[in-house]
Amino acid sequence: MKLGTHAIVMLLGIFLGAYPSAAKDGSNDTGASRRPNILLVIADDIGIDVLTDAYPGLINDLVKKYGPSGHKHAEYRQIEGKPASTPVLDKLARQGMRFTNVWAHPFCSPTRATILTGLYAAKTKVATYADALSTKHTSFVRMLKDEAGYSTAVFGKWHMAGLPGKPADYPGMKPKQAGFDLFKGNMHAAIRSYWDYDYQVQDADTPADQWRTEPMPKKSLPGIAATNYAPVVKVADTIEWITTREKENPDKPWFVWLAFNLAHTTIIQKPSAMCVPNADTLDAVSYKEMKGCGGTFGSNDAGSCSGEALNRAMTNSLDTTLGKLLNAVDAMDSNTYVIFIGDNGTPMYGRPNLNFIDNMYITRQGRGKGTAYESGALVPMIIRGPKIAANTQSSGSIHVADLFATILQLARLDPPKQVADSDGTGTVPLDAVSMSPILFDKARSVRDPNTGYILNENKNLMTGGTRWVGAQNATHKVVCIDSPSNCTFYNLVDDPLEEKPLAKPDSCIGYTDGTWTPADPRWHYCRLTEVVSKYSILSEDKK
Repeated sequence: MKLGTHAIVMLLGIFLGAYPSAAKDGSNDTGASRRPNILLVIADDIGIDVLTDAYPGLINDLVKKYGPSGHKHAEYRQIEGKPASTPVLDKLARQGMRFTNVWAHPFCSPTRATILTGLYAAKTKVATYADALSTKHTSFVRMLKDEAGYSTAVFGKWHMAGLPGKPADYPGMKPKQAGFDLFKGNMHAAIRSYWDYDYQVQDADTPADQWRTEPMPKKSLPGIAATNYAPVVKVADTIEWITTREKENPDKPWFVWLAFNLAHTTIIQKPSAMCVPNADTLDAVSYKEMKGCGGTFGSNDAGSCSGEALNRAMTNSLDTTLGKLLNAVDAMDSNTYVIFIGDNGTPMYGRPNLNFIDNMYITRQGRGKGTAYESGALVPMIIRGPKIAANTQSSGSIHVADLFATILQLARLDPPKQVADSDGTGTVPLDAVSMSPILFDKARSVRDPNTGYILNENKNLMTGGTRWVGAQNATHKVVCIDSPSNCTFYNLVDDPLEEKPLAKPDSCIGYTDGTWTPADPRWHYCRLTEVVSKYSILSEDKK
């Protein structure tokens, strides 16, 4: 039997004890007596551009590439902008591994459905922020619970069950149906405001397809006064649940999915669709910026604060409250993996105070969240935990789908090769690939650099249903709008900000007859448009 490179690397890693295996004797390669805890933290509408302080050298490298010694781009100075102040996430990145090439789908719910199922959007059939995930899908959380004995909980934004409305509110998969013991948060795409929101609960007293709505609680955190400010409540709920699990049964592993609403806009649009966070959730840098532009702390009254400034402050508020959670977890159990990831790129809505990209990218209008450009799909990811080398970085091509397989392997379960389809009548191949060889064995990538591919895709209801698909391998990318024949072609190694479209071949005859090889850029265009035609949400154009 022939083994591919990825399989050989994985087997060697398991043999040498490099990363957790699915050992059947109950042993744990991390050195602990039980399976590790896993904390997954999802940020909302925060692209990598907002968090470049966690990526030392990234901005300088881009300035060099596009500046006078590189492409000589006339607007290269826009690259060196103003990210959010994120001391907690910067520290987390130094403690673990940061990833520079992680792609999500360009909208919230498609990404979340992909993380949960390990499938790209064409298979989950969640391509818009209004689509509901079928209850028939395989959930990795259910596998953690049923096959590895994990306690499971989700706090914050769910956004996979669809939206409220007729014939039923939230018709798709609810948290308990996905395998969570407890859900406290909101199932909607957004909340009315950060101080006025539905507080929905699923627990032992609710059927898996039902929930109840409770009054918003007031919670506090160390150094943060009691409040119903949503991120404080979410983090406090998380700490309370983990603390109880650790006290009741310290030998039972837990998994938490914590999904912040920050820095998403609110349903309330006046006086602002963004918020000025509670003052005690901001560091000195962000407090000074909000104070200087006249924002009223703890409200949607933004004064003269710009959208970019509000995005920075809301991101810093996430950072502060996350720090309280990490302090609590670190004090309780070191046998814990922490995964932080964004759900899509930073928005550029094209309306006053609703444009938020202020760093890293040159072309911004018509890009960002909702599009398949890098600014719409490139997200931050940091992973810290046992046996992950500190202050390391990977440039391997990763998709958020890969968390499905990676988390299962961290829990010492074997990821399935086939999972249930949306109808529950058959199976489909898993799109997720475990990152374990990168995390534990210094592998550069887990996909073939040429034939391997990643898809980011969505149908943007905010622009009348425009369908976007980005398909990329390790070096090249196509951005396609509404048709596999309407694509722009880029070399991401030479042009990571997608400023210089490449010429496209007149036909792909050389690709199909074997004349071209991956050394020829035309090969990559034809390979990636083939992927779009066969496997993406645009594949119906070929039927």
